[in-house]
Amino acid sequence: MDQQCEYCALGGYGELLLETRHWLIYLAPSQRYLGTCVVALKRSKTDLNQLKKEEWIEFGDIVHVMELALSELLKPTLFNWSCFKNSAFRNENPQPEIHWHFIPRYKKPVNFAGISFIDPDFGYIPQPIERKIPDEVSYRLKKMIQEKLLYLFDGE
Repeated sequence: MDQQCEYCALGGYGELLLETRHWLIYLAPSQRYLGTCVVALKRSKTDLNQLKKEEWIEFGDIVHVMELALSELLKPTLFNWSCFKNSAFRNENPQPEIHWHFIPRYKKPVNFAGISFIDPDFGYIPQPIERKIPDEVSYRLKKMIQEKLLYLFDGE
């Protein structure tokens, strides 16, 4: 039996936006790139080759819906998806968990809730530099994305 993953057991990585059959979608705590989310597998697996066919299929649906939702809401120029395990291996006993970083990228500055977001690395690999936003702005962003995801998933 699978042990529960760090995302399920510890309450996740950020604010939970949506739960599907196989995945958890979170608004990431750092919003250096506005709309950054994490999509985590609900069961504890370390490598992509351990995913079941139905998990891959549902992940494909998530990619479609998330890119559509953020395109309509924030109009990013492009999206980066990454599946890194590097930070887990900084520990003596690494226990990586399958999760994807969803990072909208913006060629031009975008304003949200009175805050300007500039993508200083556009055209390059996103940098892991933390940017916290005020709680009320994070809540507004969370609700906006969450409502759009729920609407799109219900319409699928």
